[in-house]
Amino acid sequence: MESAATGSRWARWIAFFIVALVGLAIRLPQLGARPMHTDEAVNAYIVGQLLAKEPFIYDPQDRHGPALAALALPIVRMQGAKSFSDLTEPELRIVPVVAGTITILLFGAAVEMFGFIPSLLAAILFAVSPLPAYYDRYFIHESLFCAATFGLILSGWRASQTRSVRQAALAGLCAALMLACKETALLHFFALAVAAIVFRSTSVRETGQMREGQWKTILAAAISFLLTSAALFTWFGRNWKALPALLHAAPDLFARAAGQGHEKPFWYFGRLLTVGWSGGLLVAFACLGFFIIFRRRRDAVPYQWLAYYGLFLAIIYSLIPYKTPWLALNLWLPLTLCAAIAVESLWRWSISRFRQSATVPAFCILAALTGVLIAHDTRQRVFLYPADESNPYAYAHTSEDLVGLPGEIADLARRNGIATPRITVIAADPWPLPWYLRHFSEVGFWQPGQKVADADFFITSTDAAGQYADQLKNFRPEFFGVRPGVLILLWSPTPK
Repeated sequence: MESAATGSRWARWIAFFIVALVGLAIRLPQLGARPMHTDEAVNAYIVGQLLAKEPFIYDPQDRHGPALAALALPIVRMQGAKSFSDLTEPELRIVPVVAGTITILLFGAAVEMFGFIPSLLAAILFAVSPLPAYYDRYFIHESLFCAATFGLILSGWRASQTRSVRQAALAGLCAALMLACKETALLHFFALAVAAIVFRSTSVRETGQMREGQWKTILAAAISFLLTSAALFTWFGRNWKALPALLHAAPDLFARAAGQGHEKPFWYFGRLLTVGWSGGLLVAFACLGFFIIFRRRRDAVPYQWLAYYGLFLAIIYSLIPYKTPWLALNLWLPLTLCAAIAVESLWRWSISRFRQSATVPAFCILAALTGVLIAHDTRQRVFLYPADESNPYAYAHTSEDLVGLPGEIADLARRNGIATPRITVIAADPWPLPWYLRHFSEVGFWQPGQKVADADFFITSTDAAGQYADQLKNFRPEFFGVRPGVLILLWSPTPK
């Protein structure tokens, strides 16, 4: 019996490793082809500071937590990066690729909670669908946040069922990792807690012994959470000022939730998840799965907690005015599992009502059709038009036009005999220019209205150019697109 169980476990993990390899193969190609988004450039700059031996400085207003940088630092060092100028797009984007692949593998650990077939189907959906494939190639916190969330769900469930102190400590670590990714972890903690309360209200009463074991697991989770959070936010003891700054995370989160220029309607995420050839089909399956979960109350217990969590999280995200498309990756986790249980339930129902000889071909046709629809959307959004305005995932994305700016400056400097060009950037929001100018050694960044020194090249925002007419009178302008609706001017020396 033990040998059979071991063989079954190995077979299960082989299946999930194959799916993870497929997901990895989809995420790896052309990592450097898409321009760097502003958020990616900011995160890259932070990694560059860490390569320069500077400690991580937590800023709850303008930056997220240290988890992404902590994962990225050893990975880019292994690839030979020693400074900000050494970094490349593929070196950085391999970090979310790794995080996304870990998420796919975690579905293998979810088999005991959700069952083999639903977990495998959900893993496949997560591996090949356009939304996770797109943002798992983005050097932002979302992919790592999603992996940590899944880890918290799995370890938290096991700790609640087995009273395992080890699983509770792992849950605390995952929760700390979530907070060290993004302050929106507070919203997830709230959604998970409310889901647990609602779920527990329909469960049987616990014995005194179970309650005693529960307090031990809660204590283990709390200690693990506090120690891990302190280690990450203080950058392993090098910056203790981060802990007082962490107290401002919640107020800043609620202030940002008001919108800050990213206001979207209530139905934004519903529309985002249903666009394309495959979106509507996957959401329809998820809705069916949600209905099935609450119809099968007794034999779908773990799914009930997950479904409550997904529902409450979707409501919270929809009610908050601040919305960006990568937040939908957090909704994709419960969505895929609900869709998976719908497919499994349809299979069981079909087998019980019809002959297997008729059911198998029908499901093969459904799988092939779904695969074609998903492949089309993934190809279009991830590879063909990753930065195009028509792509719903490319939000305020850097223009392809800006990629040519460094080469243009280098070419103009060579023509004018300038060995080391001095570049002055004048803009209220210069990002992602620090990334694209990282190979030039003499670059200064200034706010409009500040007095600036002479330079060989000036880069200004369109509204700042008029303030420096005297300094720019011997320079000629050239427009470059930064992102939709935003232009900058490159001022180069007028040929004599």
